[in-house]
Amino acid sequence: MDPSISVVVALGAFFIWALVIYNRLVALRNRVANALAQIDVQLKRRHDLIPNLVEAARGYMSHERETLQAVISARDSAQTAGRTAGRDPADAQAMTAMAQAEGTLSTTLGRFFALAEAYPDLKANQNMMQLSEEVTTTENKLSFARQAFNDAVMQFNTALQSFPAVLFATTLGFKPAAILAPLASDAERRVPVVKF
Repeated sequence: MDPSISVVVALGAFFIWALVIYNRLVALRNRVANALAQIDVQLKRRHDLIPNLVEAARGYMSHERETLQAVISARDSAQTAGRTAGRDPADAQAMTAMAQAEGTLSTTLGRFFALAEAYPDLKANQNMMQLSEEVTTTENKLSFARQAFNDAVMQFNTALQSFPAVLFATTLGFKPAAILAPLASDAERRVPVVKF
């Protein structure tokens, strides 16, 4: 066989091999972006439900203005952090900030629901019951979306760090994505305590 043909065949095989690896990394990166978009859908639903929930409770819990304001403030912070993280799923700092903001919102919502238990009229309010159920359902969907995101990130990062992709993934502009870390502090893990 002519040496020049062997070189052309080897270069062609290398090109095809590199193309397959590149396409796989692109597909996995897109899977991470899609998983983050699914989280964003659930977060938007959650953020849209919160003002309605607070409004339904406002008449019953008028002297709990501080708690109601804390829920709205935590929602606003979570929305801002989510928009920032959505721009670049590989930005570990932004993903951590989003997770912390959402953790704060969850804690604040927990306090809100704990306080709502002390108001029998509020608990019996049909609108409040429906909104509470929708928030609970959304929280469950959000948990599954976070799990799917972390699974997609794990697959992507594993592919980036595996041979042979590791040889040129960085050169092609790929960088590891950040997972959504679990709640970090004991304070975030604690069930809210409400004292009257």
